[in-house]
Amino acid sequence: MFAAACAALLAGLFLAPVHTAYAQKKKKAKSRAALLEIPKVTKDQVICFALYTVNDNVLKLTAQLYPLDDSDPRTARLEVKRDGRWSEVATAEVITPGWTAPFRVEDWDMTQEVPYRVRHGKSAVYEGIVRRNPIDKDEIVVAAFTGNSIYPGHGGDIPKSDIVENLKRLKPDLLFFSGDQVYDHNRHYAYWLKFGRDFGEAIRNTPTITIPDDHDVGMANIWGAGGKQSFMGSGPDGGYFKPVEYVEEVQRAQTSHLPDPYDPTPILRGISVYYTALTWGGISFAVIEDRKWKTGPLGVVPKMGPRPDHVTDPNYDPKLLDVPGTVLLGKRQLKFLRAWGADWKDAEMKAVLSQTIFCGGAHLSGKRDNRILADLDSNGWPQAGRNRALAEIRKAFAVHIAGDQHLATIMHHGIDDFNDAMYSFCVPSIANLYLRWWAPLEPGGNRLPGMAEYLGEHHDGFHNKVTVWAVANPSPEKNHDALTTRAAGFGVVRFNKPDRTITFECWPRNVDITDPAAKQYPGWPKTVGQLENYGRKAAAYLPTIQVKGMEDPTVQVIDEADGQIVYTLRINGNEFRPKVFHKGTYTLRVGEHAKMQKIRGVKSLELDQPGELKIDLR
Repeated sequence: MFAAACAALLAGLFLAPVHTAYAQKKKKAKSRAALLEIPKVTKDQVICFALYTVNDNVLKLTAQLYPLDDSDPRTARLEVKRDGRWSEVATAEVITPGWTAPFRVEDWDMTQEVPYRVRHGKSAVYEGIVRRNPIDKDEIVVAAFTGNSIYPGHGGDIPKSDIVENLKRLKPDLLFFSGDQVYDHNRHYAYWLKFGRDFGEAIRNTPTITIPDDHDVGMANIWGAGGKQSFMGSGPDGGYFKPVEYVEEVQRAQTSHLPDPYDPTPILRGISVYYTALTWGGISFAVIEDRKWKTGPLGVVPKMGPRPDHVTDPNYDPKLLDVPGTVLLGKRQLKFLRAWGADWKDAEMKAVLSQTIFCGGAHLSGKRDNRILADLDSNGWPQAGRNRALAEIRKAFAVHIAGDQHLATIMHHGIDDFNDAMYSFCVPSIANLYLRWWAPLEPGGNRLPGMAEYLGEHHDGFHNKVTVWAVANPSPEKNHDALTTRAAGFGVVRFNKPDRTITFECWPRNVDITDPAAKQYPGWPKTVGQLENYGRKAAAYLPTIQVKGMEDPTVQVIDEADGQIVYTLRINGNEFRPKVFHKGTYTLRVGEHAKMQKIRGVKSLELDQPGELKIDLR
């Protein structure tokens, strides 16, 4: 009896932790499942939320519905209120799977703020406001987000109320969600409804850009490879793992309210595209799809670490990673960026919006002792594709706003030299549950006095040139229960049109951004000039342009040696000295629309040689 009792006691002592861990794991899984349960709603509440954009006098709005019963109508109506009266302006069929109702209204008056409401059946009503185009505002404010996990480490939910309250205070002109709005790989729809319930109060009244990333389409990472079939949920073989119907449901929910694609031709297996442009408040935004054409590394790059996409071998050669024929953005998106960069209709400044930044943005991944020398999931690879993308973006003097890295950074990118391309701002994750750190082994070059050693000029793991201005590394503490120690938060980008400057702000969670005592992450805010986004040094100059009859004309510089556009810019004022990058003869296009003059045979001048070119556009 005594021996049996001792055995039972010892068994209990040893098995208790196992049972406790199992019970906790089971409780966590149950808690997570409960978060993704689709609530039962009454007929008057079947419209969960709506997303919209307005561009070039076209309103596109997608209403997101809860599941309908078989007997429910499959048509939704869009009404607007003008002169105190509601009138129907569009109807839309409810599309399944996904229960979305995409509306399109042409000849939209962008000068007016207009209340709208979506209706379904006899009683369901969802209301919001379509904002007027804030073209007259001196400062256009964009709030930017990434990484919307709803799972804290102990199960349950991470509230977003602090962010929504800050959006009420900020009153941004545009919202941008750069990806990973959904982290459940099998139930996008349920998670997407949760996203709408969390942020609906803000997005119902504000133009919003949402673009899906890897987790949204049910993958740990994605190299889209032009749409081919992937057979690995982790994605390194290239392509999409989930069925085409699932991918299309995700893209329809998150992007059908965006302006029409530049080229709507589907990719392999009929997967749709959404890369496009939106001009709002005098700022032109290019929305690109980072991963849709990107080559998968498996079988293309020799394995040099525990995973096909992680290089940990200290003897690797970065040049060998840049395999000929590999693709990043692909020809179609490069063509789009080239056309977008040359088109300055209604635009004073430009920005590119995408999933992630064009470099390896972190060194330590997951935990502080896991150093990744090169991460092929980043847009730093393939290097040739990265450089081609940067070469197009800088021709528009555009900044780049993105997310995905789980680590907020400001970087000035370089192709041939440090800082010869644009600035990027990688915004912090809303809920940062997978930690990364920027922790180079060597101190950065050309740092300003007082700057930390990890800042300054660096080569990333692919030997790409980056100048790091700010990093929001997580706390070194082991206990990361608090969102602030995890460096979670959101970004704000302010476009000052009179000054032609861009200010990046990086805010932690659970602060009041209007409180004078509230602090941003170290290194923020930072203001950069528009012209710094083509930081390439001049080899020569053209004569100083002096324009009469037009303020702020566009100036396009074309190299007559090869007929290629060097860059296009709406200048600030009526005087501008164009820089060029080799001596030669150039064509200038100066003006706007019908008032556009083309001046051929403009010869470059020495760096210190004066010269003037008077242009009369009256």
